[in-house]
Amino acid sequence: MTTTPSRRAFLAGTAGSLAALGLANAAAAQAKSTGDELAAIPELAPQWKRLDLAKILQKRAAFVSVSQNNSLYRDWGAQAGERHWERGSLPATVKVAQAARKAQNFVSFSWVGYAVFRETYPQSEFDKVQYETWVEGLNFSPEKKKADNELVDELKALVRPGDLEFNELALQTAFAGTQLPLELARKRVEVIVLTGIHTDLCIEGNARAARDNGYLPIVIGDATGTQKPAQLAPALERINNFFAPVISSDTFVKLLGQSA
Repeated sequence: MTTTPSRRAFLAGTAGSLAALGLANAAAAQAKSTGDELAAIPELAPQWKRLDLAKILQKRAAFVSVSQNNSLYRDWGAQAGERHWERGSLPATVKVAQAARKAQNFVSFSWVGYAVFRETYPQSEFDKVQYETWVEGLNFSPEKKKADNELVDELKALVRPGDLEFNELALQTAFAGTQLPLELARKRVEVIVLTGIHTDLCIEGNARAARDNGYLPIVIGDATGTQKPAQLAPALERINNFFAPVISSDTFVKLLGQSA
């Protein structure tokens, strides 16, 4: 997710609507953004070039999608000012999830929500003031708050019995206070493939946590997104340099030996 000033900026932009775009323009915008996202993926850092990623992706693996909810992908969402429906993270995530389903070694699928309405969350003094600023000026009913954090329909269609669906409870990781660590341990997972939003907080945070907990995280660069498109390249470069290999959705599919 983003720091407080950025979050306030995009909440202020919620008034922007997809209705302003014709269908042809929307498709063109998405295609352009997808190209931009692919261009943001850095060359593998020297240490990752020493790995056989195809072999690593044969290990017992988990797919984890973070914060890919209506809040970010629908023009009525609390975070609609970021306009992620115009970018490429959603179709790239669909591609990755479908490929992972076909691979027998993917034994765990988690769809992790990230609620911006956190009145009922346990909060420190820092949490309280930060969470309050996220939703100032938003008049959402309880029903709309619930819908805001629901998994977007394109991904909801991919959920299967036995998948995990839960919310992140910490600021930027699903490893604290959730069932994820127990799920990964019980299923003897070694590799974690990450998609979702935001690249520079929740995705980076989970990649760091995965490394610190002994897992092998792989980030699918074009299946992630930042608050502003220009922030994506430096975020992916930082992750790739220090914490996890960053690859494209097409490369992921190729490494699994499957057609897109």
